Amino acid sequence: MNTEDLNIIKQAILNEIEGYEFYKMAAAQSGTDDSKKAFLELANEELKHADYLQELFDKVKTSSEDDFKLSFLADAPSPKIFDWKKVDDKYTSLAVSVFGIGIQMERSSIDFYEDAKQKTKFEEAKKLYDLLIKWEKVHLDQFIKQYNIYKEVWWNEQEFAPF
Repeated sequence: MNTEDLNIIKQAILNEIEGYEFYKMAAAQSGTDDSKKAFLELANEELKHADYLQELFDKVKTSSEDDFKLSFLADAPSPKIFDWKKVDDKYTSLAVSVFGIGIQMERSSIDFYEDAKQKTKFEEAKKLYDLLIKWEKVHLDQFIKQYNIYKEVWWNEQEFAPF
Protein backbone atom coordinates (compact mmCIF):
# COMPACT_ATOMS: atom_id res chain seq x y z
CA MET A 1 0.00 0.00 0.00
CA ASN A 2 1.44 3.36 -0.94
CA THR A 3 1.68 6.57 1.07
CA GLU A 4 -1.20 8.21 -0.80
CA ASP A 5 -3.60 5.38 0.09
CA LEU A 6 -2.44 5.46 3.71
CA ASN A 7 -3.11 9.21 3.74
CA ILE A 8 -6.63 8.52 2.47
CA ILE A 9 -7.22 6.17 5.42
CA LYS A 10 -5.85 8.79 7.82
CA GLN A 11 -8.20 11.39 6.31
CA ALA A 12 -11.08 8.92 6.58
CA ILE A 13 -10.32 8.56 10.30
CA LEU A 14 -10.33 12.35 10.68
CA ASN A 15 -13.64 12.60 8.77
CA GLU A 16 -15.23 10.13 11.18
CA ILE A 17 -13.83 11.99 14.22
CA GLU A 18 -15.18 15.28 12.86
CA GLY A 19 -18.59 13.66 12.46
CA TYR A 20 -18.36 12.29 15.99
CA GLU A 21 -17.60 15.72 17.44
CA PHE A 22 -20.32 17.39 15.36
CA TYR A 23 -23.04 14.98 16.51
CA LYS A 24 -21.86 15.28 20.12
CA MET A 25 -22.31 19.06 19.83
CA ALA A 26 -25.79 18.54 18.39
CA ALA A 27 -26.63 16.20 21.28
CA ALA A 28 -25.48 18.78 23.83
CA GLN A 29 -27.84 21.36 22.31
CA SER A 30 -30.76 19.06 21.57
CA GLY A 31 -32.89 19.95 24.59
CA THR A 32 -34.56 16.61 25.26
CA ASP A 33 -33.24 13.26 26.40
CA ASP A 34 -34.63 11.45 23.35
CA SER A 35 -33.10 13.95 20.92
CA LYS A 36 -29.82 13.81 22.79
CA LYS A 37 -29.85 10.01 22.62
CA ALA A 38 -30.52 10.03 18.85
CA PHE A 39 -27.59 12.37 18.15
CA LEU A 40 -25.30 10.44 20.50
CA GLU A 41 -26.15 7.25 18.59
CA LEU A 42 -24.94 8.97 15.43
CA ALA A 43 -21.80 10.17 17.23
CA ASN A 44 -21.06 6.67 18.50
CA GLU A 45 -21.48 5.17 15.05
CA GLU A 46 -18.94 7.65 13.69
CA LEU A 47 -16.57 6.64 16.50
CA LYS A 48 -16.99 2.93 15.66
CA HIS A 49 -16.06 3.71 12.07
CA ALA A 50 -13.00 5.69 13.22
CA ASP A 51 -11.91 2.79 15.45
CA TYR A 52 -12.31 0.31 12.58
CA LEU A 53 -10.29 2.53 10.26
CA GLN A 54 -7.58 3.08 12.87
CA GLU A 55 -7.26 -0.67 13.37
CA LEU A 56 -7.10 -1.17 9.61
CA PHE A 57 -4.46 1.55 9.27
CA ASP A 58 -2.35 -0.01 12.02
CA LYS A 59 -2.50 -3.40 10.28
CA VAL A 60 -1.63 -2.20 6.78
CA LYS A 61 0.80 0.68 7.24
CA THR A 62 3.82 -1.63 7.00
CA SER A 63 2.18 -4.73 5.51
CA SER A 64 2.32 -6.54 2.24
CA GLU A 65 -0.67 -6.65 -0.09
CA ASP A 66 -1.54 -10.11 1.28
CA ASP A 67 -1.68 -8.69 4.82
CA PHE A 68 -3.93 -5.94 3.55
CA LYS A 69 -6.29 -8.51 2.04
CA LEU A 70 -6.35 -10.47 5.31
CA SER A 71 -7.18 -7.33 7.27
CA PHE A 72 -10.56 -7.25 5.51
CA LEU A 73 -11.58 -10.53 7.10
CA ALA A 74 -12.66 -8.59 10.19
CA ASP A 75 -16.22 -7.34 9.89
CA ALA A 76 -16.65 -3.64 9.45
CA PRO A 77 -19.25 -1.91 11.62
CA SER A 78 -22.30 -1.45 9.43
CA PRO A 79 -24.36 1.74 9.47
CA LYS A 80 -27.47 1.33 11.59
CA ILE A 81 -30.96 2.61 10.95
CA PHE A 82 -32.01 4.95 13.72
CA ASP A 83 -35.37 5.78 15.23
CA TRP A 84 -35.52 9.39 14.12
CA LYS A 85 -38.74 9.91 16.09
CA LYS A 86 -36.42 10.52 19.03
CA VAL A 87 -35.57 14.00 17.68
CA ASP A 88 -38.14 16.27 19.32
CA ASP A 89 -40.16 18.55 17.02
CA LYS A 90 -39.60 21.41 19.47
CA TYR A 91 -36.05 21.56 18.15
CA THR A 92 -36.90 21.62 14.46
CA SER A 93 -34.45 24.41 13.60
CA LEU A 94 -31.62 22.44 15.19
CA ALA A 95 -32.68 19.24 13.43
CA VAL A 96 -32.87 20.98 10.03
CA SER A 97 -29.42 22.46 10.59
CA VAL A 98 -27.85 19.21 11.81
CA PHE A 99 -29.28 17.13 8.98
CA GLY A 100 -28.45 19.81 6.39
CA ILE A 101 -24.83 19.92 7.54
CA GLY A 102 -24.80 16.12 7.82
CA ILE A 103 -25.90 15.87 4.17
CA GLN A 104 -23.04 18.15 3.13
CA MET A 105 -20.54 16.13 5.19
CA GLU A 106 -21.72 12.82 3.72
CA ARG A 107 -21.63 14.14 0.13
CA SER A 108 -18.13 15.54 0.64
CA SER A 109 -16.96 12.21 2.03
CA ILE A 110 -18.48 10.28 -0.88
CA ASP A 111 -16.75 12.60 -3.37
CA PHE A 112 -13.46 12.24 -1.47
CA TYR A 113 -13.59 8.43 -1.51
CA GLU A 114 -14.74 8.23 -5.14
CA ASP A 115 -11.80 10.42 -6.14
CA ALA A 116 -9.43 8.25 -4.09
CA LYS A 117 -10.83 5.12 -5.73
CA GLN A 118 -10.16 6.56 -9.20
CA LYS A 119 -6.56 7.42 -8.29
CA THR A 120 -5.42 4.23 -6.54
CA LYS A 121 -3.73 1.34 -8.32
CA PHE A 122 -4.48 -1.19 -5.57
CA GLU A 123 -7.57 -3.36 -5.96
CA GLU A 124 -7.84 -3.87 -2.20
CA ALA A 125 -7.76 -0.11 -1.65
CA LYS A 126 -10.60 0.22 -4.17
CA LYS A 127 -12.58 -2.28 -2.10
CA LEU A 128 -11.93 -0.21 1.01
CA TYR A 129 -13.10 2.96 -0.72
CA ASP A 130 -16.23 1.14 -1.91
CA LEU A 131 -16.93 0.18 1.72
CA LEU A 132 -16.44 3.77 2.89
CA ILE A 133 -18.67 5.07 0.09
CA LYS A 134 -21.35 2.56 1.12
CA TRP A 135 -21.20 3.76 4.76
CA GLU A 136 -21.55 7.37 3.71
CA LYS A 137 -24.39 6.66 1.26
CA VAL A 138 -26.43 4.90 3.97
CA HIS A 139 -26.13 7.97 6.17
CA LEU A 140 -26.75 10.32 3.23
CA ASP A 141 -30.01 8.56 2.35
CA GLN A 142 -31.13 8.65 5.99
CA PHE A 143 -30.21 12.31 6.39
CA ILE A 144 -31.95 13.43 3.19
CA LYS A 145 -35.14 11.68 4.28
CA GLN A 146 -35.04 13.27 7.75
CA TYR A 147 -34.00 16.67 6.43
CA ASN A 148 -37.02 16.73 4.12
CA ILE A 149 -39.35 15.81 6.99
CA TYR A 150 -37.96 18.48 9.32
CA LYS A 151 -37.81 21.04 6.51
CA GLU A 152 -41.57 20.65 5.98
CA VAL A 153 -42.20 20.97 9.73
CA TRP A 154 -40.00 24.06 9.89
CA TRP A 155 -41.74 25.62 6.90
CA ASN A 156 -45.10 25.03 8.60
CA GLU A 157 -43.80 26.59 11.82
CA GLN A 158 -42.76 29.66 9.82
CA GLU A 159 -46.26 29.76 8.33
CA PHE A 160 -44.92 29.37 4.80
CA ALA A 161 -47.87 27.09 3.98
CA PRO A 162 -49.77 26.75 1.67
CA PHE A 163 -46.97 27.83 -0.67
